[in-house]
Amino acid sequence: MRDVSEIAKRWALFDRWGPHALLAVGLLLAAVTADELGMSRAARVATASLAVAAVVLQLCWHRAAAGPSVAGACFYFARWAIALALTCLNPFFGVYAVHGYFSADRQLPRPLVRTGLYATAVVMALSNVGGPEQLRSWGPAWAVYAALLGMHIGLVHVFAHLAAKEQAQAEAQVAFIAELEDTNTALQQALDENAALHAQLVVQAREAGIADERRRLAAEIHDTIAQGLTGIIAQLQAVEKVDDPAVVQEHVHRAARLARHSLGEARRSVHNLAPVDLEHDALPTALRRTVVEWSERTGVRAEFTLAGASRQLHNELAATLLRIAQEALSNAARHARPSRVGVTLTFVGPEVMLDVRDDGLGFDPSAVPARSHSRGFGLAGMRARAERVAGSLSVESEPGLGTAVSARVPLVDHD
Repeated sequence: MRDVSEIAKRWALFDRWGPHALLAVGLLLAAVTADELGMSRAARVATASLAVAAVVLQLCWHRAAAGPSVAGACFYFARWAIALALTCLNPFFGVYAVHGYFSADRQLPRPLVRTGLYATAVVMALSNVGGPEQLRSWGPAWAVYAALLGMHIGLVHVFAHLAAKEQAQAEAQVAFIAELEDTNTALQQALDENAALHAQLVVQAREAGIADERRRLAAEIHDTIAQGLTGIIAQLQAVEKVDDPAVVQEHVHRAARLARHSLGEARRSVHNLAPVDLEHDALPTALRRTVVEWSERTGVRAEFTLAGASRQLHNELAATLLRIAQEALSNAARHARPSRVGVTLTFVGPEVMLDVRDDGLGFDPSAVPARSHSRGFGLAGMRARAERVAGSLSVESEPGLGTAVSARVPLVDHD
């Protein structure tokens, strides 16, 4: 109960401060990219005004919050409208709009939940494609936008289906327990005394299961689908800058390969299976291919090294180490600006160690909260993955001296 209560408190904290943190991230990204995107003075003033309106709206809602209601629907769609307007001004404000996925079931009446999720999908797809400017200046962007919107709507249906299954199972359990209570008259008095407590435990367990599944799927989307979409957009945008048909064809082939890979990962994320890279290959081979593809995509020199006698690991351990390596490489590409990256997999004694080192910008690890929703699923997600399989993750870094991410997990064979 203590763990479930703690999870509920953290979700309440996220609902209260998460939108502010996401808005702050969006403002920071907009400020950094304003000149590159050619934002006019009027657009910057409009952005600042909308940001103030979003903060005021959020504060007013928390003073009069009443859960799913007409007032909740008004608040949800008002915030959606602000997110849409901000995303039209700068596509990076999609990070603010994403909160709509997490809050729809707690603010909207049940008939409007699906509508709210679809509306959020529209804004997220617009952000992924690069904003309305891309749709006005580049014809194929409409096809990309339609594909992204279809993927987001598909994910909405997947999440709704999983939530419905969780609820149906919980209701079946409650019905079965009620049946037992009716037939067992000898324990009726004891059951009556514990009914309230038992009902509370059932509800809390269901909520904890839904929250855990939501976090798992969110982490999978971040580690696989979101990174794949980013790579696809980068390849398609690169087409605009070249005239050589051979180079254009190469970028299109890479985008198609990333799309197929992301589709496979989406299917496996829903069913909680191993990553597509491990479907036919062992972990060292999958890691080597991941490093090579990342190097080709980013242009950064990267090397993979295997130390010790390789063993066929348990599927969960192999998937965990591969996901950590993918996230560490993604973080290096986004934040570190390295000229060289090294990935080492070491089998030693009863442990397996994964090290990802770069010579990039580095940072101060003590300044990064251990678990911060505003930072997405980066370091916190990698650490949670390692801990889930009784492992650990450490980060060593200094500004200007690069970064080293080290994960250690117990060596458990495939059989």
